[in-house]
Amino acid sequence: MSIFVPKIGIDLGTRNSLVFVPRKGIVLQEPSVVAVSLADNSILAVGEAAKEMTGRTPDSIRVYRPMRDGVIADYRVTLAMLRYFLKKVVPRYQFLKPEVLISVPAGITSTERRAVVEATMQAGARAAYVAKEPILAAIGAEIPINSTAGHMIVDIGGGTCEVAVISLGGIVGFSSLRVAGDKMDQAISEYVKRKYNLAVGENTAEEIKIKIGCAIPLKPEVTMDIRGRDLAAGLPKNIQLTSTEISQAVQEPLTEIVMIIKSLLRETPPELSADIMDKGMIISGGGALLKNIDQLISQTIGVPCFVAEDPLTCVVRGAGAVLDNLDAYKRSIMTKR
Repeated sequence: MSIFVPKIGIDLGTRNSLVFVPRKGIVLQEPSVVAVSLADNSILAVGEAAKEMTGRTPDSIRVYRPMRDGVIADYRVTLAMLRYFLKKVVPRYQFLKPEVLISVPAGITSTERRAVVEATMQAGARAAYVAKEPILAAIGAEIPINSTAGHMIVDIGGGTCEVAVISLGGIVGFSSLRVAGDKMDQAISEYVKRKYNLAVGENTAEEIKIKIGCAIPLKPEVTMDIRGRDLAAGLPKNIQLTSTEISQAVQEPLTEIVMIIKSLLRETPPELSADIMDKGMIISGGGALLKNIDQLISQTIGVPCFVAEDPLTCVVRGAGAVLDNLDAYKRSIMTKR
């Protein structure tokens, strides 16, 4: 018999979605992927099961990633995915409609925000709140956001990179860039295509990034064998990639991320800049797992940089902390439907 779950926090990401329930912690962590049967328009699989189908489906099945750049790209499929998450987490959710808090990018438009709230309500929530990702990431990374000191958080997700300066519980300045993990994967597959004339799927590109990806070449160098389709012969072919090559491949998206951090620092009030120089900035999100990314940012910008503990779950843990003190946060950081 499940306990009464009146509140749920969801980090609805471009790549992965995580669900947090107070007193239980993170109860669900699945890829934001949905497989749909085109014949009768029905949902075949959601999450891990759907991700495994990517690049392997017949014409009658389509695999969607309904979130693009941190916002809803396909409303109907996102709705199905939210419904699936709620059903999985609250078995009796038809009777016990939960209050749901969803993370959204700081640079989201009011139309995009409304779409998130409406989809959550339609999926079966009693009330839907949205909170900005940088604030939730900062709370999850245990940054004291209500202090007078300035803190900088760099949240690198699958679809967006959000950089924000936070002081006194609010965002003083932020920059949002639709360049993040997905763009790194694309850069890797384009590099392999250009250099080796080999086509690799998006799951393979992501696996390369996770296993041997790095922002600054690793010492000693690491290698990985991958298989793809030779574009000239059209046949399967094996090649060996090195971590140094992948470091070259991802330089362009990384340079863009460094540029927006620099531009935000230029616009930050001097008192807060001094705090950031003193304490350093924190990186969260799945992109923080790219090896040596903190070193690259500190070397290029000259400000100390640290990776948050368990960066992938910072946003959803922040959502959990907000749910525990919902009334206190309702006024300051959230917008309700």
